[in-house]
Amino acid sequence: MKVYFDNAATTPLDKEVLDEMLPYLTEHFGNPSSIHSFGRKTRSAIEGARKKIARLLNVSPSEIFFTSGGTEADNMAIRCSISDFGIKHAITSKIEHHAVLHTLEKLADEGIITLSFVNLHPDGHINLGDLEALLKNNERSFVSLMHANNEIGNLLPIKEVGEICSANNAIFHSDTVQTVGHYDIDLQKIKIHFISGAAHKFHGPKGVGFLYINGSIKINPLLYGGSQERDMRGGTENLYGIIGLAKSLEIAMRDLSDHQNHILEIKNYMKQQLTASIPGIEFNGASAGNSLYTVLNVHFPKTENAEMLLFNLDIAGIAASGGSACTSGSDKGSHVLEGIGADITRPSVRFSFSKYNTKEEVDFTINKLKTLFPVK
Repeated sequence: MKVYFDNAATTPLDKEVLDEMLPYLTEHFGNPSSIHSFGRKTRSAIEGARKKIARLLNVSPSEIFFTSGGTEADNMAIRCSISDFGIKHAITSKIEHHAVLHTLEKLADEGIITLSFVNLHPDGHINLGDLEALLKNNERSFVSLMHANNEIGNLLPIKEVGEICSANNAIFHSDTVQTVGHYDIDLQKIKIHFISGAAHKFHGPKGVGFLYINGSIKINPLLYGGSQERDMRGGTENLYGIIGLAKSLEIAMRDLSDHQNHILEIKNYMKQQLTASIPGIEFNGASAGNSLYTVLNVHFPKTENAEMLLFNLDIAGIAASGGSACTSGSDKGSHVLEGIGADITRPSVRFSFSKYNTKEEVDFTINKLKTLFPVK
């Protein structure tokens, strides 16, 4: 059996999505900027996709801008806001995705901004009182806090953070890469300026995403070139990717309740089986509380088999992760686990689930783990 429990890194492409994309890989190949019929056909498809995404997020199509993915969207929101609004102070947390963390740290190193890190509670949740104090004690700030942590699954109370930022005249960006397509996000109900999304996190294609920019603000482009994306993002559009992004989000929202119930059942079942099978097991983050239903971060006992845990799982045909896929080539430990004060000398594995996973796959994984952590 082959088991894929690394869906927070990327999800398999849905066949319905592939079928929607295929005509734009073959038959409809015109450049959307061309004025002839081939270009008009693909331009119409892109604008149709934009309208679909906007409807699903309850925003105007003019507020959706297509990007190469979440990382570009994060950089665009951060760099352009700080430059265009003359912001000198930014607030984030030490457990953000590196697309946010490294961008803000670079700007701080260059002396463009001062950077503050909001305090965390022991379970990894943001200390909202500290966030409010940082906002009150500094000039107008840029705040970037992710909606759901990609390693431990903690969910941000995004509406409450939006209210706090609004009350303090702050610009608020949230990396929603792990939650778009997994939750019903109504942006009319959240006081927020930017969110970032990526298709491959909800069974769409890789290499395409979007940035939502609230219509109340205006920024200049990050990438200059042609007049694509209403002069906001130069470069020929990823046509079939955009089609796939819109279709995958449509499917995700169409079947949202069924998928949520199924995936949460898988997560809870695995948590129960782990607890019953391996003494000394713990869970990182707020796994039993306000947490992403697709992610379970497991803190294993420190044994002689622990150091090769991911390797042994891989050999057994089980795909999981030690943290973010974006840092898997690094020999550094997880900055997220370090940021919440977890014991990083013990192995931690992120298991992340999708609509395609089964209890049988959980049983197979548990049986393998039992051989690595035998009960004495």
